[in-house]
Amino acid sequence: MDKRIEELLKMAVANKASDIHLLAGATPKLRVNGEMIEIANFSAGNETEMAQIILSLAPKVLVDEFESKKELDFSVKIDEARFRANVFLVQGRVAAALRVVASVVPPLSELNMPDILLNIIDRKQGFILVTGPTGHGKSTTVASLLDSINHNKNVHIVTIEDPIEYQLKPVKALISQREVGFDTNGFGPALRSVLRQDPNVVFVGEMRDLETIGSALTIAETGHLVFSTLHTNSASQTIDRIVDVFPEGSQDQIRVQLAETLTAVISQRLVPAVDGGRIPALELMVVTPAIKNIIREGKTFMIDNVISTSADAGMISLEAYLAMLVKKGKITQEVAESYCLRPTELQNRLIGKVTKDDKVFI
Repeated sequence: MDKRIEELLKMAVANKASDIHLLAGATPKLRVNGEMIEIANFSAGNETEMAQIILSLAPKVLVDEFESKKELDFSVKIDEARFRANVFLVQGRVAAALRVVASVVPPLSELNMPDILLNIIDRKQGFILVTGPTGHGKSTTVASLLDSINHNKNVHIVTIEDPIEYQLKPVKALISQREVGFDTNGFGPALRSVLRQDPNVVFVGEMRDLETIGSALTIAETGHLVFSTLHTNSASQTIDRIVDVFPEGSQDQIRVQLAETLTAVISQRLVPAVDGGRIPALELMVVTPAIKNIIREGKTFMIDNVISTSADAGMISLEAYLAMLVKKGKITQEVAESYCLRPTELQNRLIGKVTKDDKVFI
């Protein structure tokens, strides 16, 4: 690895950056608390030299494939710091985006997550999805949920990741973390063989296509607890995204399968906190009989209303959660307004006194 890029990675860790952005011919940037910061004193020479610096991050076996694949996913480790790297091309120029991965999996309490999530994962089977935009903490949340299981249950956890981000250290659980490209040729082959590995809990790094989604549903259906992530903005959008992946002729069957297997959707954002840094804001949908019927009948437009009125079942809307964070002095009202999906509901929540939602989640 080039010494200059090694120093840049160390700088990112020291400045608590979440991401590093590199592009041949451009100044490197760090993302700190959601904001992009330019690293003006980084000297990389010309585009060719910068391309060489970026490719020095990757294992040689992958560098040899870059010309044909044009993009690479892998992990990088320096001292105790780890990074998830994606190398790609931008109009012929080599570029990279690196996500900083904490060396220790944070517990849910440190992530400011509600305790109700512990009840959701205390199941032997089901399908739990963590969703949200890129860079909003989905991987950290899943790792924390899996590590909670690891600390409390004698089970076999199998993860399929591209690449491995958080490295889980076995406590009570047996943990088999498999990396696409090194331990398996892809999500499809790994999922087809996972049931032969006697798992109790399976984590699918990301559901990218029909085969992966179909396999994840089948694994959940056969008595396993399955976790995965999706890039969606809400629980209702998550249901639609999964169903829409499948051909029209099989969508009714998928709705039935999804209704029977889905346990919960945790949709999250990381929003600027009053005391600095970022704090998660959640929408939580727990799959009750009412939600099951909505999914089966394809009436996802009704999900938002059910979430907003089902605090007793452990559900909370994004607007209710944002309003709660404002009332607790964690975020400003301006931040809440900029991240909400339904401004009218947020205003109604802010005007009102402490609600059932606040009592459940405080």
